[in-house]
Formats: sequence, structure tokens, C-alpha cells
Amino acid sequence: MYRLLLIATLLLLAPAHALAQGEVKAKYGDWDLRCDTPPGAQNQQCFIMQFVTAADRDNVGLSVIVMKTADKQARILRLLAPLGVLLPRGLGLRIDDTDMGTTGFIRCLPNGCLSEVLMDDSLIESLRAGDRAMFIIFQTPEEGIGVPISLEGFGEGFDALP
Repeated sequence: MYRLLLIATLLLLAPAHALAQGEVKAKYGDWDLRCDTPPGAQNQQCFIMQFVTAADRDNVGLSVIVMKTADKQARILRLLAPLGVLLPRGLGLRIDDTDMGTTGFIRCLPNGCLSEVLMDDSLIESLRAGDRAMFIIFQTPEEGIGVPISLEGFGEGFDALP
């Protein structure tokens, strides 16, 4: 009985979780264009995103989100990494064979830790021209975990952002 109640509760919660990620408006290669109205906002916020897991670890998943700010003055790359990442090592990024550097995590929430980068024209062009990005997180000082992200459709998805 308890197990059935638990399954029913999870099924009821699943749609609410999906709504929090926005409605899929279009698909560009491996990127979803989603839009959602944040609490208290008058207008929708649109973004392109992917959710992927590490090839060798099903329990290490990343959500990668690219958006423009409401005033259209900045472009943001936001990543949600799982809890348990080693915060001081930060988040590394490699596009194809080029090391793009590292950035820190800005905070952790109940569902993961956030890293956010203001995207300049150079980074956007590298993402457009690349085939694959590799985000690197650490769970121990010695153990970097690479999580590959397909860049197929990035340029078209980015151009479709309002």
C-alpha cells in the first residue's frame, strides 16, 4: 500500500516538475527551445537547453541552459551540476580540442549547484563552430568527470532566442 501511494505521489509531482523547466517550443538539433514565465514576471523567458549524463556515470547529470537577459543586453550560460561537486575546483569547459578555462559555482540549491558565465562573442562563436563541448566537474580533487554536450543545432537555437 505504501509503495503504491509513493508511486502515485511521484506521478502527480512529475507534471509540476516538467512545467518548472518550461514548455518546449521548438527543437534545434540536440537543443530544446523552452519558454516559461518566471514567478512575478509579466513576460515569458525563453532559453535553449540540454540535459545530459556522463557516459560512464548515470548519476552525474548536467542541465545546460543558454539565455538572453530580459533587457537583451547579456547572454548567459547557466549550468546546474549535481550536489556533491567539489566547489573549489569549479567547472571546466573544453570545446572540441580547445580548453576554454574554468569558472566557479555561484551557489547550491536543493537540486544542484549553479555555475553561470556571461557569454562574450568569442565564446558564442566557439560554441557555434564546435561539434562537442565537454564540461568537467570534480567530485574529489583527483577525479575530474567529463560530461559531453552536443553542439548540433546550437547556432540555430541561439538565433531563435527572442
